[in-house]
Amino acid sequence: MKYYLLMGTLALAILFQGCVSNKKYKELEAKYADLQQRGRELNQKYQGSQQDLSGSSARVKSLEEQIAAERKNVAALQAALDKCLSSTKQGNVNISKLVDEINSSNKYIQHLVNTKNKSDSLNMVLTNNLTRSLSREELRDVDVQVLKGVVYISLSDNMLYKSGSYEILPKAGETLSKIAKIIKDYRDYDVLIEGNTDNVPISQTNIRNNWDLSALRASSVVQSLQNTYGVDPKRLTAGGRGEYNPLAGNDTEAGKAKNRRTQIIITPKLDQFMELIEKAPEPKKE
Repeated sequence: MKYYLLMGTLALAILFQGCVSNKKYKELEAKYADLQQRGRELNQKYQGSQQDLSGSSARVKSLEEQIAAERKNVAALQAALDKCLSSTKQGNVNISKLVDEINSSNKYIQHLVNTKNKSDSLNMVLTNNLTRSLSREELRDVDVQVLKGVVYISLSDNMLYKSGSYEILPKAGETLSKIAKIIKDYRDYDVLIEGNTDNVPISQTNIRNNWDLSALRASSVVQSLQNTYGVDPKRLTAGGRGEYNPLAGNDTEAGKAKNRRTQIIITPKLDQFMELIEKAPEPKKE
């Protein structure tokens, strides 16, 4: 403001130079020229300051935009981190649950393995007890199997009967006596005698069909065990299955021979079963 007042004063002085001395006029003119120069310099500085201010404003705006973008990026990263941590926690829970399930399955598998080993040992005990008194020759016509604690003794019809007959042969007596002794040793076991035939029709006048033949053969063994060898008849059951429980096909002689059999099925009751489990040898650890 002082600058413009001084300029106005000098202008008036020039207009009225006639009113002042020449020396005074020269001094005022010099000051006027100096003030003009200073005015130009100030204007240049002002223009430069304006440019600097504009540049600074642009840089500030750019920095603010960058800060906003970085804040947005940080927020996104934080959200992703939170989600990741949440997923990791859930993943840890799922992994822990899976590990528990695997451990539980492994324990159950081991339990099944131990049970099977124990069952195999039990089957071995039963088989040994039932076959210990049979000779090699007798074992050719006697098949002993133990399945789930149930004993199946299969006797061929060649050893027991004549073809098409239900009368027991004398040579079968020694084998039946040994089987009777085993049955009597385990006096509380239930015993089912089951007759089976091949599919060849019977031609005897007093036997109607293979149902009759299989039932009569089972009845003959039951009565022999009762009357000859003193087995308690309350423990015995006789049944015939005819040709309808084959072990092999009836299209060959070997298959027919397998199907013609009498089975003695010995079933231990629960207390005897537990007693046998206690006798069963422990499986060998590998």
